[in-house]
Amino acid sequence: MNEYQGKKVAILGFGLEGRDSLNYLIKRGADITVFDKKNEDQMDLSGLDRSSFKLLCGEDYLLTGLSSFNYVFRSPGVYRYIRQIVEAEKKGVKITSNTKEFFKRCSGEIIGVTGTKGKGTTATLVYEILKNASKDVFLAGNIGSGMLELLPMIKKDSLVVLELSSFQLIDLQSSPHIAVVLNITSDHLDWHKDQKEYLNAKKNIVKHQKASDYTVLNSQYRSSKDFANYTRAKVIYYSKDSLAEKFKKGLILRGEHNWENIAAAVAVSKIYLVDENILLGTIRSFKSLEHRLEYIGSIEGIDYYNDSFATNPLPTLAALHSFKEPITVILGGYDKGLDYDILGKGISKIDNINNIILIGQVENKIFNSLKRYKFKGKVIKMGSPIMTKIVEKAREISKQGGVVLLSPAAASFDMFSNYKERGKEFKKEVLKYK
Repeated sequence: MNEYQGKKVAILGFGLEGRDSLNYLIKRGADITVFDKKNEDQMDLSGLDRSSFKLLCGEDYLLTGLSSFNYVFRSPGVYRYIRQIVEAEKKGVKITSNTKEFFKRCSGEIIGVTGTKGKGTTATLVYEILKNASKDVFLAGNIGSGMLELLPMIKKDSLVVLELSSFQLIDLQSSPHIAVVLNITSDHLDWHKDQKEYLNAKKNIVKHQKASDYTVLNSQYRSSKDFANYTRAKVIYYSKDSLAEKFKKGLILRGEHNWENIAAAVAVSKIYLVDENILLGTIRSFKSLEHRLEYIGSIEGIDYYNDSFATNPLPTLAALHSFKEPITVILGGYDKGLDYDILGKGISKIDNINNIILIGQVENKIFNSLKRYKFKGKVIKMGSPIMTKIVEKAREISKQGGVVLLSPAAASFDMFSNYKERGKEFKKEVLKYK
């Protein structure tokens, strides 16, 4: 069924998902208008037939209004309940997204993974295990391919692993066959109205499941265990403590926090009866994803790690606990309303942190927390310099046999367009010294 033929469709946001929406809707003969707050010269329009869609962009991109459209495809970065969307919905406009459309059209089984951190690592590990077990499996969501471009390739016996954020889940009215819930803490409070809305968005991953589905929950955290109250599916619990020792040995993947991600992947693999030799082989050869405690190299006796994906305090603390060597850590970035007391308190208990370099909007927040909890190492406040200067300073104050770790505990938007750009800039500057 093609419900979009000849219909007026708005696409809000033109990142990777917006481009996926556009390609999908062009093939279905929709009358498309793309809205984006970026100016046209900042957008990637390469390879597109400009006659196939209209473009409204710039700071006032939504002044035109959405009520004249039949459908609105919302990209994840656009808050679901902004005034323009709410008003259009009241006037009968159907509000959808790539995620909603994918769940509606996907003929295979969906394995959804959510949590505050670890989603990408867990989803990719599940995908690799199932691929090595000769399953017809795809990886999408916030990672891998665009969801909608996969639809023609997916068959009834296909499996699709989706990494799902709260932005995608907030208005989802479907749930995956297997829902994996990692630890959930506080995040994205610059986007969500409050923590309650953030948690409620996550709960949609299990709320619409059937009795024949599975919910895979981390038993060590109340935030995850609580999801058992919102699903009709069979609940399977996992934790890093219950993970068999054989799955913790011989790993390339660094950090005990990754044992939780491995335990979740093992639980999913057992549902599909994956052979243990395949499971062990995949886990032991699995490397960290880019920007997630990623090893860059050893230069003049100092090891450099890129953990730019750590955009709140908890993954940063997990990364810091992954090392016994003396650490120089780079912290700070965009202020998205997080409480940094947990970071200051946690850092004060880690003896091998020698130096802290503070950058960005939250520099003073973190500095005050470190002071409150009496951090004894060296703290350098740098403001918002270019990455060249940050790496120069880290190299200057670190000793041989130590580690330089970019694990900011903050988003990147004050200095970089996203965490990927921040991580790539860090790696580029580090590798200049190799």
